[in-house]
Amino acid sequence: MEYKLISIAILIAFYGCYFIKMICQKKQGIRTDQIGKDKVGVVKFIEITMKLVAVLVFAANLVGIIIGTSYSPAVVRTIGVLISIIGTIIFITAVYTMRDSFRAGVSKTDKTELITDGIFQISRNPAFLGFDLLYIGILLQFFHWVLCILSVFTIIMYHLQIVCVEEPFLTDTFGNEYLQYRKKVCRYIGRKR
Repeated sequence: MEYKLISIAILIAFYGCYFIKMICQKKQGIRTDQIGKDKVGVVKFIEITMKLVAVLVFAANLVGIIIGTSYSPAVVRTIGVLISIIGTIIFITAVYTMRDSFRAGVSKTDKTELITDGIFQISRNPAFLGFDLLYIGILLQFFHWVLCILSVFTIIMYHLQIVCVEEPFLTDTFGNEYLQYRKKVCRYIGRKR
């Protein structure tokens, strides 16, 4: 299996979706990238750090793919391809489902909807889940320690973004509607009983 070509195609699909959405929203006067904008304290630190490590892990993914070195057996690499594809499908589905409510980071000035339909019926954070699966899949295909450390740190920062920034923001913005939704759907995947 040609892991390099498949992984490059996956990255193009994943990040292509993100940048196409940004361009489309910009044409509508919507600023997609809200990371660190008008934030202070811990929230700003989390968002800026998250953005920095996301760029670093993307670069490490590219370097890992280009170099192509991996100590993983073929079966692990193939599982990595499947995980990356699943992550990309989840991310694209999340972006599509969010429509014009899609943002990178939170914005207290933009009016957005609380999205609870489609893929959001089985995950409160499918876009983050998509990122996590993409990074895990690439790591399984092109394992090296720098990529491993950056991937784990990025996934931790995404989790902190959800727990420390997004969930409090959604609670403040949507109140009981969000709290009821939170009781039904798991943070990453699954429905609660």
